[in-house]
Amino acid sequence: MSSTKYIFVTGGVVSSLGKGIISSSIGKLLQARGYKITIQKFDPYINIDPGTLNPYEHGECYVTIDGMETDLDLGHYERFTGIQTTRANSMTTGRIYKSVIDKERRGDYLGKTIQVVPHITDEIKRNVRYLGETGDYDFVITEIGGTIGDIESAPFLEAIRQLKWELGRDAVSIHLTYVPYLRAADELKTKPTQHSVKEMLSNGIQPDILILRTEKHLDDAMRSKVAGFCNVDLECVIQSEDLPSIYEVPVNMQRQGLDAAILRKMGIPVGETPQLGPWKKFLELRNAATEEVHIGMVGKYDLQDAYKSINESLSHAATYNNRKIKITFINSEFLTPENLEEQLCGQDGLVICPGFGQRGTEGKILATEYARTHNVPCLGICLGMQMMVIEFARNVLGLTDANSSEMNPDTQYPVIDMMEEQKTIKGLGGTMRLGGYDCELREGSRVRTIYGKDCIVERHRHRYEMNSRYTPDFEAAGMHCVGTNPQTGLAEIVEIPSHRFFIGTQFHPEYQSTVLHPHPLFLAFIEEAKKGNA
Repeated sequence: MSSTKYIFVTGGVVSSLGKGIISSSIGKLLQARGYKITIQKFDPYINIDPGTLNPYEHGECYVTIDGMETDLDLGHYERFTGIQTTRANSMTTGRIYKSVIDKERRGDYLGKTIQVVPHITDEIKRNVRYLGETGDYDFVITEIGGTIGDIESAPFLEAIRQLKWELGRDAVSIHLTYVPYLRAADELKTKPTQHSVKEMLSNGIQPDILILRTEKHLDDAMRSKVAGFCNVDLECVIQSEDLPSIYEVPVNMQRQGLDAAILRKMGIPVGETPQLGPWKKFLELRNAATEEVHIGMVGKYDLQDAYKSINESLSHAATYNNRKIKITFINSEFLTPENLEEQLCGQDGLVICPGFGQRGTEGKILATEYARTHNVPCLGICLGMQMMVIEFARNVLGLTDANSSEMNPDTQYPVIDMMEEQKTIKGLGGTMRLGGYDCELREGSRVRTIYGKDCIVERHRHRYEMNSRYTPDFEAAGMHCVGTNPQTGLAEIVEIPSHRFFIGTQFHPEYQSTVLHPHPLFLAFIEEAKKGNA
């Protein structure tokens, strides 16, 4: 193709319709046709990034390889397509305004009055075009967060309107709406979609393709009605029904010709429909699995999206181990010595979840003790690894006051302590150890066998670390520090070799598991867990 093409994905009626899954599916289908793609997310909230947001507010905070804290949809983009996103793939209103204000303070605007139009919209357009201008991509897919009609979305819609005018056939607008089913009337209603498109038109944007989110199948007559009322070709009215898995969505979209419709709108030859062989093989494995593996997720955020990447990584690994995953959330805040056995006894494996703050940490420590003493496969991630270290220090090394200085600054035995580089940092946003760092794996260790290599790169998001002052005591007692950063010597991985599977990582392996390339740590964890517990 002669120039980069742009696809804009917006949503109407209600939030949580799955714009991220649709954007990821479009990327996957275009990749299957041989195109180079990338996907970016524009979030209208004024936070610089979601790094300081409570997971109850916005779900999981995803971290890119270059250390940007982003929306969880970037995790979907990477899991579906296998691309590596960067800070250029994530933008918020906060970052847009900060960039404009910084330029104004430097005098870049030569005394002009700074306005939403053109200065804010130009900055949005610059960021939309940035990835396309690298020359690395045939398609840039841009998802706009929020819902049409939200006051904070207005500058983004104006920027899209301008870009569609400037780019002509090189830009396509895809609008995702909801078609509700009224049980009392036994009818599907298209009026919300009509109003959503009317709202788009009032912003000067005619959607090229409509994707209708629905719990019930829409017949051709209803699709024709939507097409007629919304000035959209019938072949460009696609329905997105409820499916057993989000991973069925690309196949469903291809079946209805979404990728072909995009290409036709842009004047690109459609050619033959790709087969999606490896993706369909994954779905076949997933659907063929009958036996379950039961994994307990021990954490404090009782919200599905709070641990999204971990859940999906476990799901990938279970599929490739020919198992259905059954994940049970276990709220660590309410774990006690009295109910521990009842809460954990039915699980084939335990994941000790990441997090921040003291709430729920003692419950996580109880869970790690249970896993260690009952020989239950256990994977600790970030704070979860730190809880493994604290539990071992208290109950094996006899350091009964052992703790993290995050939880107890006055602890006599700070086996987890703040990283030296963090001690002089002020403020919270974007100041942790973030992104990809090297980790050398000890020869003869379990993790060296699992990874099949001696050096790895994994993504981090933390301020505290295992205190190396105590490393010899841990090693002598049977907990080995088997992964270290070659530049700093920081402990990255601990394991107990005598245990079936007791591994803690300071990094977040879940950020690098994809549908077609599941993460080796999760694969090995599920492989051991599926053996069950005697």
